[in-house]
Order: sequence, then structure tokens, then C-alpha cells
Amino acid sequence: MEELARESICLLARSASHADPPRLGSFGAIFIMLKSALGAGLLNFPWAFEKAGGINTAVSVEMVSLVFLISGLVILGYASSVSRQNTYQDVVREVCGGAIGQLCEVCFCFNLFMISVAFLVVVQDQLEKLCVSLYDAVTGSSEVEMPYHWYTDQRFALFLMCLIFILPLSIPKEIGIQKYTSVLGTLAATYLCVAVIVKYYLMEDHTAIITPEHSQGIGSWASMFSVVPTICFGFQCHEACIAIYSSMENKKLSHWVVISVISMFFCLLIYTLTGVFGFLTFGRVVASDILMSYPGNDVVMIIARLLFGISIITIYPIILLLGRSVILDLMQRVQRRRHGVVTHSFERRCRVILTVVWITITLLIAMFVPDMSEVIGVIGGISAFFIFIFPGLCLVFLMQSEPVSHRVRVVLTVWGVVTIVVGAFIFGQSTTIAIMELFQKF
Repeated sequence: MEELARESICLLARSASHADPPRLGSFGAIFIMLKSALGAGLLNFPWAFEKAGGINTAVSVEMVSLVFLISGLVILGYASSVSRQNTYQDVVREVCGGAIGQLCEVCFCFNLFMISVAFLVVVQDQLEKLCVSLYDAVTGSSEVEMPYHWYTDQRFALFLMCLIFILPLSIPKEIGIQKYTSVLGTLAATYLCVAVIVKYYLMEDHTAIITPEHSQGIGSWASMFSVVPTICFGFQCHEACIAIYSSMENKKLSHWVVISVISMFFCLLIYTLTGVFGFLTFGRVVASDILMSYPGNDVVMIIARLLFGISIITIYPIILLLGRSVILDLMQRVQRRRHGVVTHSFERRCRVILTVVWITITLLIAMFVPDMSEVIGVIGGISAFFIFIFPGLCLVFLMQSEPVSHRVRVVLTVWGVVTIVVGAFIFGQSTTIAIMELFQKF
């Protein structure tokens, strides 16, 4: 996401010459924030609304979460201005110390790895529906069930997709053409939101699916918190926000607050509309991937599947590059410490091996994960570090050294501690439930 943000900044830069650093205006910053946040997480929102116990509960959790989401963005912008660092990991390391900085790198790499798994799960789901659509088009009938062969299995199609497209795009040291297609994620999310709303109003009978609210009480609290991982996965643009803030023309904190509020508001609008109308359309039977709930021969949703599939194929190599760079830097430091120099052949060999291993492991996990919800549960738990815990730690550490009044220092320190506690709770709860459900299904 940081790489996507940097590439977008370069494309939207309004600098006077090539030697000047890129500078973003308000519109450009909001656009890149939206592009960093909107993506495959949207597919899970209608299912999350069902798990939360209905629209009222889910929207309430969203609104409370929005306070922490915006708070995290503001804190990170403030920490970047104080530390004068331009990446998430560097800010955390500079403000909180080396040990927490190393923890941030580990979480960053693992988060990217699980996002890669989620992307492949989404692609596999879309391939399943697209294969059915292709078979129906060839046979001319949607009533005949597609016979199963090993070459018609969506897992085999996913393997070919990784081998033919994702692997060649991921091996190079630098990302090239992918940066120009990264806007496809935002386009796919916006298109899906509009399509879900239109499909709801085109339904012949809105009372065909009755969705009773979940019972109130102790059980409803667990249901309520089940929407939090999806919110964390869907709204997370915090890793990219520091690169965006560092490239802005106007770096006043009040201006950054406005940018954060507007960006999160538009994200909230798109995610909520998709969640509400997808939930109203399918009710209790909605799939964890909303596109899987629509028939395979629906032309409108076929376009959505193609948009999401292409966007993921082009963004996956960028996610891999970011995760690979963290591991590769560690390997190069060890090599330099042992032999004093890192040769080009060593770097190339490690890069190829890491790329193949990364794709292979994520592919194997994606092939055997029951559905998207389990992966998002883990990602949502890890995302709590970037949205809650690390910003909270930054605020607490900054209040120990910044020249502010005693009352402000106490209030902000307490808020930082609250943010850390909430993040730790979300991480523990989301990760535990996701792992338990995964083992139960296996």
C-alpha cells in the first residue's frame, strides 16, 4: 500500500520540475487515500452485516470504529511531522524505539502475506463463477450442471493464473506497468457498490428473503464484535497515510484532519451502502464473498468479477514486493555482516527464491481455505496493530517529549492507552475466533 501511494503521488504530483519532491493537493491526497482503502475488503461487508446481527448493529459498530480510524490517521500524521520520517516503519522505529520498530516490521510483513492469501481466495472465487459462466455460454443452457474434471477445478485455474501472470509480474526488482492499473481496485469497488444497489431495486420481490434480527443479549455482543475484522481490513490505509502526508503541500495538522475525515467518510459511504443493500438482497444466506451470491450468468456481476480479478492480479505483485523487501533487507544485512559485501547474483537469487516461496505458500493456503471470512478474521486482527496499537504507542511516546501543557499531555496519553487496549482486545478476539473457526472447519 505504501508503494501504491508513492506511485500515485508521483503520477499526481504538481511539482515545478523533476528535481522537486512531489507535492499533493487536497484532492490528490483524498484520491490516494480512497485508492489505498477501497478494495477486496468490500466483498465481505454484506456477510459482516449479517454476522453482526443486522444493519443497525453493524452501522453502530462502524461509527464507533470510525472515531478510532480517524484518530489513528491523525496521530500518524502528527508522528510523521515530529519524527520527519516518511514511512510507517521508520516513524514507529524513530518514535517508539528499535524493539517496537522491529515488531512493526514483522507485523507489516505478516499482514502483507495474509492480504496476498485473501487476494488469491477472491480470485479463486471469481474463477469458479467465471468457469460456470463460460460453460453455460458454450453449452447454451444454464440448467445443465458443469461436469467435474481436474482441469475444470477453480484451484487448477488459480494455479495457472499464478504461474502465467502473477509469477512473471512479481519476479522483477521494480514494479513497472502495475502502477498504472492500480486504480482498478477503486473502480471495481465503486462499480460493485452501484451494482449491488441497482440489483436490489430490480428484485421482483423484496419480501422473498426474511432476515430476522439476531437475539439480543450475551450472544449479540459476540455477533457485534464479529464485524470489526472486516472493518479493519476494509478501512486500512494507515500504512500508506504517512507517505501521503509527507508528500502534501499543506502539512498543517488541521488540514490533515480534514483530509482524514473526508476520506473515511467516502469509504464509510461505499462500504455501508454495499453492506446494507447486499444484506437486504440475500439476508441470512449471503455468502462471505458477496459476488458468490449472484448467479454466474449475471452479466453485470461478471463485469465486477473481471474488474476485481484484474485489479488483484496487478496489485498482488506490489504487495509481494513490499513484503519481500522486508525479508530481503534482513538477508542482505546478514550477508553483509558475514562477508562484507552483497553481490548482485546473491540479491537476484534471494529475490527469485523469496518470490517463488511467497507465491507457493499463499497459493496452497488459498486453495484449502474454506472461505474468505477466515482469512479476513486473521487480517483484521493484524490490522489492529496498524490502526490502533502502533498509533497509540506513538502518541504515548510523543507525549513524554513534546512541549505541551500538562492537561493536554494527560488527556492524549489516556487516549493513547485506550487506543492500545482496544487494539489489543480486537487483535486477541479476532485472531482467536478466526483460528478456532478455521480448525473447526478442517
